[in-house]
Amino acid sequence: MTALPRLVIGAPASGHGKTTIATGLMSALSGRGLSVSGHKVGPDYIDPGYHSLATGRPGRNLDPHLVGEDLLVPLLLHGSAGADLAVVEGVMGLYDGQIGGNGFASTAHVAAVTRSPIVLVVDISHASRSIGAVVRGMASFDPSVEIAGVILNKAGSARHADEVRRSIDLPVLGVLHRDDGIVAPSRHLGLVPADERDEAAASLERLTTRIADRVDLDAVLALARRAPVLDGDPWSPAVALRTSCERVAATTSPQDVTTDVLRTGGRDDLPAGHPAEDPANGASGKPDRRTRPVIAMAGGRAFTFRYAETEELLRAAGCDVVSFDPLHDSTLPEGTAGIYLGGGFPEVHAAGLSANETLRRDLAAAIDAGTPTVAECAGLLYLCQSVDHAPMVGALPAEARMTPRLTLSYRRAESVAPTLLGRPGEVVTGHEFHRTTVTPASSDIAAWNVDGVPIGFASETVHASYLHTHWAGHPQLAARFADAVFAHAANVVPRRSLASTPTVVEEGEERARLDHSAPSAPLRHHGDVEAGEGMVDFAVNVFDGPRPTWLHEALVASLDDVITYPTAEGAARDLARRHGRRRDEVLPTAGAAEAFSLIARLRDWRRPVVVHPQFTEPDVALQMAGHHPEHVLCRADDGFRLDPSSVPEGADLVIVGNPTNPTGVLHPASTIRALLRPGRLVVVDEAFMDSVPGQAQSLAGASTPGLVVVRSLTKLWTIPGIRAGYLLAEASVVEELRAHQVPWSVSTTAAAAMSACAGDEAAAEAASRAQQIVVRRKVLTDGLRELGMEHVASNGAFVLARTDPGLRERLRCAGFAVRRADTFPGLDESWIRIAVRAPAPTRKLLSVLAIELG
Repeated sequence: MTALPRLVIGAPASGHGKTTIATGLMSALSGRGLSVSGHKVGPDYIDPGYHSLATGRPGRNLDPHLVGEDLLVPLLLHGSAGADLAVVEGVMGLYDGQIGGNGFASTAHVAAVTRSPIVLVVDISHASRSIGAVVRGMASFDPSVEIAGVILNKAGSARHADEVRRSIDLPVLGVLHRDDGIVAPSRHLGLVPADERDEAAASLERLTTRIADRVDLDAVLALARRAPVLDGDPWSPAVALRTSCERVAATTSPQDVTTDVLRTGGRDDLPAGHPAEDPANGASGKPDRRTRPVIAMAGGRAFTFRYAETEELLRAAGCDVVSFDPLHDSTLPEGTAGIYLGGGFPEVHAAGLSANETLRRDLAAAIDAGTPTVAECAGLLYLCQSVDHAPMVGALPAEARMTPRLTLSYRRAESVAPTLLGRPGEVVTGHEFHRTTVTPASSDIAAWNVDGVPIGFASETVHASYLHTHWAGHPQLAARFADAVFAHAANVVPRRSLASTPTVVEEGEERARLDHSAPSAPLRHHGDVEAGEGMVDFAVNVFDGPRPTWLHEALVASLDDVITYPTAEGAARDLARRHGRRRDEVLPTAGAAEAFSLIARLRDWRRPVVVHPQFTEPDVALQMAGHHPEHVLCRADDGFRLDPSSVPEGADLVIVGNPTNPTGVLHPASTIRALLRPGRLVVVDEAFMDSVPGQAQSLAGASTPGLVVVRSLTKLWTIPGIRAGYLLAEASVVEELRAHQVPWSVSTTAAAAMSACAGDEAAAEAASRAQQIVVRRKVLTDGLRELGMEHVASNGAFVLARTDPGLRERLRCAGFAVRRADTFPGLDESWIRIAVRAPAPTRKLLSVLAIELG
């Protein structure tokens, strides 16, 4: 018999404020010096994150579908060990549970099993005396449920609250008003995880103050202390592992069930022959760290979903659980012998996860080497080839993408084959909670079979699916995973991370080549990664109008000539005529990216300099050619203006954008010319110059010693899939660059595009499009100004704006993709780049911004 003061926070329906008030109560009671244990009815991961923030203890779940009704009290007692009281937040409406289950797994069901009094939270914003009828009906609906008090939420005024109070027979413990302004922002799966809310602590402090002022905490405590004593013992991970074989489905063959299911970390609990039994490992009674295999458990902002009992079971099984952050860590933890990838929002953080290429390679190599790996939902997506076209780990032969449809359901899943976790015929309970889909849905050996449909990917070493399972309800899954981890740790030689740098390099030049031949992942990040299917694209800087008829016809006609090897001679002539240059001063390239690659390999640059923030492919090209470029950073407080004197005198290569991507700053032609020096090559990236009416600051029209101008056709003409660009320079420089160009790098279709876009029709259309960009950009900047959103005056097809670091992800949740800007040297995550679009989608974006910015 255990005495545990406790209460359940319920509501008539979702949206009444359960999470807000439950979290506020936990925090306010903790502020009184009480140790409070927070719990959540149902499978939800997000609310327990807020509970943990409020209490300083792990948030826990109570779900009879996931763990069984018999474990509700033991898990409540386990989670509340050492606490002064427990606060349990309900789910949905008080009596809403599993569909067709007659209230099974509802808040009322859990309250009845745990014999906990209920405080009902009621949103009264749209009624007054009718609230009394609602409360009376809720209280009398099920005699086994005790509603002990009521908290009124969103009262319009004191008079309104008093009218409601008089209609209710139960104690009213407090009133929160509509203008208290305490809400948690929603995400496409529910609330935003506390780990992802940078302002969470400040919001919690405001909420705590409101609750302490407006709720009678003494009365709340008195209700909690009325709860009867509980029968039963606290749940124990060690005992759960010991008895896990007894919980396996009867259809499971005995030979398929591991007998070595207990590794608690204590000597008496270890099986004979376990490495920790060796006296050489120490006499402490616990296995030495060297004998406890490491399970790398994904955490950080992208992977916030996992049950606290999962880690406790794995530690009780003799493993060390070490968290790593897939957004920021470059390698797996040292000595990793198992990998656990739980739930979260990888689709929201796809760009950041994709940018961390070193860790992706490390994970792929570990999985390929047979490291036991469990992945649930977000983990499944992370192991796919891509998420919304953003490259992921690539360990599974599947692609993932966002969809408008929410999958939210309890499941009963059967294992149809012996896998890392399951055994044939074994049934587990779980839930799905996602807005993504994976194609294909399963491998030949599926992780689970749900309603006759195979889902997920499984083998002896990998188990990945959308299904979330609570291992307290199925401890045999933890035992099998731990067994596999121990076996892998015993049979593999400690491996070296792919991201490791050689420690001995004899030649200095070779050291430089090794250090810089692989550019850092953020430099390879581009806007197309963020503009996934179904997103409104404000991330990619291409004109969003239709392709001109004359250009379309030229592209189609070029297909008749693809039977012969391509030549760009005609394109070079047409481009030379377009700019008033000689034919030998023009070099067509496979986009601007090839031009930068040629320039990087042109000479053995002694001191290359790139002016930033700007397009990062020049940096990438230089690093891949074995150079270490220096950066000259233009400052935001100076309008990102370039001061030529800031460029080192010894620089023999200087690369600058004009107008600069992502700032949109248009440098005067005189500023660019001031960079010229004997023995120095100045490269100007004019990829967006054609979006500037009149192109007054362009240097493309005349041959200037020591100057190279790089142009791109893909942006204004909306043909990024056709790599069409060119450079203009002195004939001698063009000839040197041509010597480094691979044969036939410019395709027949690209050459046709160059010729078409150099004609008179193109000149007229280009002028029209440049003017449209000016008009559309003004719609965007006027809206940003009205919202008070800091931004840079732009001359490009985009606007660089500054805001709070989480806005880009919130916009993505709302279906709008903008380009992260922290991958540009000199900018941090407070900057985003917004592409110029037609007025209608721009106004939609501005409306969403107004909501997100409050």
